[in-house]
Amino acid sequence: MSAVENAPDQTLPAAARSVDDTRLLPFLSVATLLVSALLLFLIQPMFAKMVLPRLGGAPSVWSVAMVFFQAVLLAGYAYAHLLGRVFGPQRAGLVHLLLLAVTAMTLPIAIAPNWGAPPADGTALWLFGLFAASIGLPFFTLSASAPLLQSWFAGSGHREASNPYVLYAASNLGSFAALFAYPTVVEPLLTLKMQASAWSVGFAVLALLVTAVAFVLGRGNGVMGAAPTPQTSIVSAANRLRWIALAAVPSGLVIAVTAHLTTDVAATPFLWVIPLALYLFTFVVVFRDRPWISHATVVRLVPFAVAPLAISLVGAKVFWLTTIVLHLAVFTLLTLLCHGELYARRPHPERLTEFFLCTSFGGVLGGAFAGLLAPQIFPGNYEYPILIALALLALPGMFEGGARRALVKASPWLAVAIALAMVWYVTQLRPPAAFELPFRGLLVVLTACMLFLRQRPVAFAGLVVTGLLLTTLWRPGMAPIETARSFFGVHTVVDLADGSARLLFHGNTIHGAERLRNEDGAPVAGAPEPQSYYYPGSPLAEGIAAARGAKDHFKGHFKDGFERVAVVGLGTGSLACYLRGRESWTFFEIDPEVIRIASNPTFFTFLSRCAPKARLVLGDARLTLQASPDRYDLIVLDAFSSDGIPVHLLTREAIAGYLSKLTPHGSILVHISNRHLDLAPILANVARSEGLIALVKEGHPAGDVMTTLKTASRVVMLARTPEDAGEAARHWTAMSPDPASALWTDDYSNLLGPMLRAKFGS
Repeated sequence: MSAVENAPDQTLPAAARSVDDTRLLPFLSVATLLVSALLLFLIQPMFAKMVLPRLGGAPSVWSVAMVFFQAVLLAGYAYAHLLGRVFGPQRAGLVHLLLLAVTAMTLPIAIAPNWGAPPADGTALWLFGLFAASIGLPFFTLSASAPLLQSWFAGSGHREASNPYVLYAASNLGSFAALFAYPTVVEPLLTLKMQASAWSVGFAVLALLVTAVAFVLGRGNGVMGAAPTPQTSIVSAANRLRWIALAAVPSGLVIAVTAHLTTDVAATPFLWVIPLALYLFTFVVVFRDRPWISHATVVRLVPFAVAPLAISLVGAKVFWLTTIVLHLAVFTLLTLLCHGELYARRPHPERLTEFFLCTSFGGVLGGAFAGLLAPQIFPGNYEYPILIALALLALPGMFEGGARRALVKASPWLAVAIALAMVWYVTQLRPPAAFELPFRGLLVVLTACMLFLRQRPVAFAGLVVTGLLLTTLWRPGMAPIETARSFFGVHTVVDLADGSARLLFHGNTIHGAERLRNEDGAPVAGAPEPQSYYYPGSPLAEGIAAARGAKDHFKGHFKDGFERVAVVGLGTGSLACYLRGRESWTFFEIDPEVIRIASNPTFFTFLSRCAPKARLVLGDARLTLQASPDRYDLIVLDAFSSDGIPVHLLTREAIAGYLSKLTPHGSILVHISNRHLDLAPILANVARSEGLIALVKEGHPAGDVMTTLKTASRVVMLARTPEDAGEAARHWTAMSPDPASALWTDDYSNLLGPMLRAKFGS
């Protein structure tokens, strides 16, 4: 056979030769995108968990983390867009491989060294800097991989390159898999150090796959280098604004719904990843020629989910699981609605990187609004209902006939909303308790009207806004006195409608109460009596008395109680009224707003009347307590973020740190009341690892909490010997280590087990 016969057929068109040369490209592209997405969305919960101990386990850590990830994602998309415009595919591949090599030199993932403690103000900015210094480069490199690979595939000349958006769905499928695997496989089985090592191995695999893709593309015949033809895809400024808006609302919603849900459970990657996984899964569902759920079906389902949520945004905590499912269902449907509209408006593949740049910019705007701006301008989590209302603007027919006509049609509903807001402002939300039943009846009628008008989008959206205003702003039977928001959550001081008591809420959980009037209506005189979890006879009161009795026993005839007591978590300052004689009590509190509220006698008088000389120390107790020069006879751990206990306060290292600050016969009381988590076995295992005994006591007072002001509670006492526990050693229940529960350390914790145990038992 001659040399001519051995030569490739020069008569084949370039596109055909490219197809032959790149037949492995779809498989390699999908595999590379899957690995890239897996790494990208494993690093998010993994690193957020690493930094939680430095910020008190606040849900806002995840909100700020999400904004950071979206901002870096935008930078990565901009880099991909610029790379595609400046270089051909071969040179672009070399540049990106060089970036991968530089990034590999910064691994494994770890917190940046010499990064100081967070400041009292500007915590979000400090956290942003910590993320940038620690994982900014790896996240930037990964975020650029998806648009680069899709743009390379779009210009490869492959027969399937006409719709590279399908690869975007594949990328999000990898992201969804990562977020599903983290709480169910990675977190329960691997320590943080093992996770970081495994991630580094995955990054090496990604580098090899990108090299393979670049090699396959390098065998092509320049099809990718052909000049683009802008006339095939003219994109107007209005289209770009639509892309940005349709991406911004779901991006803000994922942060808002996560903050709403995690406030009452715990700040943990297990709960963080569920909304984010659903958010990514919506791309998999709709970014395809034949979506798994049709857009028409989504539009039909939205009213049936949004209507019940609109009248129950501040839902009953008794049905917490149903409430979580409802919130996630509404979030998923609204995200599908927006992303379905986004896919329907996608441009020609030549504009692919520009499209992703705009959607990423929208993601940053939505995330910055919900995660950074809203906490500064709203006293409560009002961004959540606002974003729900904005998502409804994507309903078909909302702007039928033009924006002006839609505004005219919406004017009656806007008038109702403005009127409700003015009533709320003037009356300061003081509806009488007797109004509760008519109020609920009104909400039922409102729901029926929503469903009746579900095919008239403007009227439906107006009724939803009305329902959201009513349930967000009004609390029948309570009169708000003060609402304050900080990095660590929303605090609300309210009076019962009859003026008999004042309560402090963090999220939807009571964090203390003070009785203002006796049963005869007369004002309470003298020192206030602790209420809620702290009432006389409660497990906390018994534990303090037992520890004091044990201390007196070791002192012999000289009995004057404790010398020093440390309390982690201030709340309303209720525990201050258990101070006796000349005892010195110090309260360690991470939230400056809590200190402000508890210290103000116009709100609560526990501190001012019972312990005016008590020391208040601002900062995370793991750091501030360890830095204290004193040793304490009793340490009380009463730190909560709404209903969730910061995990980093319960690890073996944390307990060891508290022990180092105890006097020889001191003890530790740990308040572990929680609707969703069974933490007693965790403490039993930590106690065994430190050579301690663990005792538990539960209190279940009779009567309605709004009448008795007494709340059920669960408290664990940790002591070196039974003698150090005093009377608790005889009357409380001794706990044995639980072999089914792993030992919690700073390097390992897993909330899935305690959550399942609390829900279904051992």
